[in-house]
Amino acid sequence: MNQDFRKYILTFLIVLYFFNGGIEVVAEYFHLNQLIYMTKPLIPLLLMVLYYLNSARKDSLFFIIMGLSMVTNLLFIPDNPQILFYGVIAYSVHRIFLLFFILKKIKIKHFIPLVVATLPLGFIFFYLFTANELPDNTMYLILFHNILAAILGGIAISLYVMEDNKVNSLLLISTLLFLGLQLVIYIEKYYLTEVHSEWMRPLAMTINILAFYTFYKFVLAAESTHNDGSAFRSKL
Repeated sequence: MNQDFRKYILTFLIVLYFFNGGIEVVAEYFHLNQLIYMTKPLIPLLLMVLYYLNSARKDSLFFIIMGLSMVTNLLFIPDNPQILFYGVIAYSVHRIFLLFFILKKIKIKHFIPLVVATLPLGFIFFYLFTANELPDNTMYLILFHNILAAILGGIAISLYVMEDNKVNSLLLISTLLFLGLQLVIYIEKYYLTEVHSEWMRPLAMTINILAFYTFYKFVLAAESTHNDGSAFRSKL
């Protein structure tokens, strides 16, 4: 493919990604469900196309993660407890693959900073878990999410503190956005169930759009620096 044409295509896809994301945010605010069902799946789909065109390695796990994100996005659209339960399951599987993928792309060399960074996040998520009554069918899944979120946040913070570089900076930004997204989703679905909030879903989708694009940039940066070892190494 001609380099100038390839650059044009990539730029067009990036613009299309954020344009589609903007439409999605507006559709969430005005509760335009038909438009939401059209724009929401395009968010991970466009990132898959961008990654396919822009990555020399084309890790299959990236496509699995984005595919699971597409399923989760669709399941979180309806206000139906049963569908929400399936959405939480899909979200759990998505988070497991996401954590495994990140560990595949980076190398953890220091164990103590990881523990120090993970514990405070664990206490925060544990407090949120115990502060409100949650549905019995999702309680343990949400607890599992909180544990994964604390570990993911601890990895990103500890790596950034120990070595501030482009890869770790992008990982930290995307992780903080993912954690913010998780908090917004849980607040909307479980903590404000009796309060009508017009801005929670648009806020969640804005964070979602930024989080996944930053994650895509992290993956490209990690691959370009050949920092994709699968070893999980620790030093006291």
